[in-house]
Amino acid sequence: MTDDPTTTPSSSHEADEAPAEDRSRVLGPEEIRRSLTRIAHEILESGHGADDLVLLGIPHRGVPLARRLAEQIARAEGRPDAEDPTELYGALDITMYRDDLRSNPTRAPSPTRVPRAGIDGRIVVLVDDVLFSGRTVRAALDALGAIGRPAAVRLAVLVDRGHRELPIRADHVGKNLPTARTERVHVQLSETDGEDAVDIVRPAPVREGEQA
Repeated sequence: MTDDPTTTPSSSHEADEAPAEDRSRVLGPEEIRRSLTRIAHEILESGHGADDLVLLGIPHRGVPLARRLAEQIARAEGRPDAEDPTELYGALDITMYRDDLRSNPTRAPSPTRVPRAGIDGRIVVLVDDVLFSGRTVRAALDALGAIGRPAAVRLAVLVDRGHRELPIRADHVGKNLPTARTERVHVQLSETDGEDAVDIVRPAPVREGEQA
């Protein structure tokens, strides 16, 4: 999930006074498209046809990414449902399995949707936008175990920014992006944000005379 914990200023005056963040674009629409095309081919080249695959996106931005990958895989396989491959992808809500649920009890669950054939005995590819600490993926594995028993589970992410806190590794990565812990990776997708982009957001520099 995009690690972008945006806070809302308490007043317009505070917003006017706040220094601008340092934002750098690292991926644009074409780079994202190429990354997803490569990941889709990697998934197919792993030796399993689309009939054995289920791509489950982790809300929120993992879901449209899973759909895009499913569309590319379906087209590559010549499936008739390539424009809407609902039997190839779905969404996996992890809200109740997060290890920060007690500290963030107001998170609203999203619906889990899996193909009619289910996930038992199939290859499940979890899809997310950013891999960071690994805690989101750990929650996804717990949520997955509650709805079925896949033959194997893989992980595909658009961006791996490092700083893992759990022994979790992605099988398919769009871009490895070294970051500092103080930085944020902000993913935008046309389905949710109106454009495709990945930015690194750095803390605003301390103004002269201010204490860090």
